[in-house]
Amino acid sequence: MSDFNVLIPKLGESIQEATITKLFVKKGDKVAEDDILFEVATDKVDSEIPSPVAGIIKEIRCAENDLIPVGQIVIVIALGSDDAATPEIKQEPEVVSEKSEILEIKPVETKRSIPEISKNELKNTGRFYSPLVKSIATKEGITLSELESITGSGLGGRVQKNDIVTYIEQRINGSYSPSSQVSQSKSPQNTPPIQNERPKVSVSIGAEDTILKMDRIRKLIANHMVMSKQVSPHVTTVVEADVTNLVLWRNAVKNDFEKKYGEKLTFMPLFANATAKALSEFRQVNASVDEDNIILRKHINIAIAVATNDGNLVVPVIIDADSKNLVGLSREINSFARAGRENKLSPDDLQGGTFTITNFGSFGGLIGTPIINQPQVAILAVGMIEKKPAVMETSTGDAIVVRHKMFLSLSYDHRVVDGMLGGRFLRRIADLLEQFEQNTNI
Repeated sequence: MSDFNVLIPKLGESIQEATITKLFVKKGDKVAEDDILFEVATDKVDSEIPSPVAGIIKEIRCAENDLIPVGQIVIVIALGSDDAATPEIKQEPEVVSEKSEILEIKPVETKRSIPEISKNELKNTGRFYSPLVKSIATKEGITLSELESITGSGLGGRVQKNDIVTYIEQRINGSYSPSSQVSQSKSPQNTPPIQNERPKVSVSIGAEDTILKMDRIRKLIANHMVMSKQVSPHVTTVVEADVTNLVLWRNAVKNDFEKKYGEKLTFMPLFANATAKALSEFRQVNASVDEDNIILRKHINIAIAVATNDGNLVVPVIIDADSKNLVGLSREINSFARAGRENKLSPDDLQGGTFTITNFGSFGGLIGTPIINQPQVAILAVGMIEKKPAVMETSTGDAIVVRHKMFLSLSYDHRVVDGMLGGRFLRRIADLLEQFEQNTNI
């Protein structure tokens, strides 16, 4: 009789863990294939996880509100009779029986926000640290000396997740006393503030003020934005583009386009098309940073920021955007917009982005300075298109005419994108929009 182990699946680029928000089964329940087992949530998406097999719930290794690493076993399903569900088994998440089948999940691509403790530092310590413990230590700015001072509750004194989490909480509260092996210069009292420790702002609250508690998604978005500003030195460049030809063409063909393809033709596919062409010419903008390495992405996957009905944002991704025409881009963008508003985007829709576009113009904004969507190195904001008087050269001299203009602003990571590269890339997008051919076929 074999078991089937259900793991926390890959839920998006750079996501290492997810919160169990709801369990739909309990031990001993019979489940059919595709029955919903549990619901998970990240800062990008909420997802219901179905059962890949039919069987009986033999073991549940999590509780609601638990934060679980990607790839960890959360439910064990017995494949067979009811009797398979009754025995108790020891919970050892890191050891899997040879008879068990594992739901294979590809490892999530992760990017570290600060330098990781080096392998050379760990080589001579004589103590093993799991990848999860090292990841938490890196994220929270814990030094090697601090890590070695933590008393582990695992086998042979091994430091487990709960040990390092407890240490972090005690360090914040000032209640942790480091061991004598930790020098005073590296003691918690003298270390820099950890990443999620932020200055407290004194706020006065009036009797008529209303206090709204941040929901989970808003808190996760806030943390992601703060992390991005801490990781990347942001620089923003702005250009103004004359998009008169593009506007006139779109107004002339939008009705025929909808009749022919069943999709509304918005401006966003046109912006995405120009951006994809520019990214194919400026590959260093289509990149990520991993410590001292610049990773140039082979595929141009453009993420589009989409507003949801609850006031939050999601960022679905157009895979290989440079290979799609206006029809294909329109279909994907419109589909994402509908799914985003209805909270029906899947985890796969949000993975693999290499560059992001956000549309300030849809809310009447002229210029924006967006925050980079990590681990990307740049993000484009498009402003509202408005009619403006402009001076144009004619055969009889200069003339003031009405033109359709818009601002484009590019925020980029100054570690790898300097002013010249960022400026040339942004100017190329503007040129592509300005030089749009009105005889473009649909």
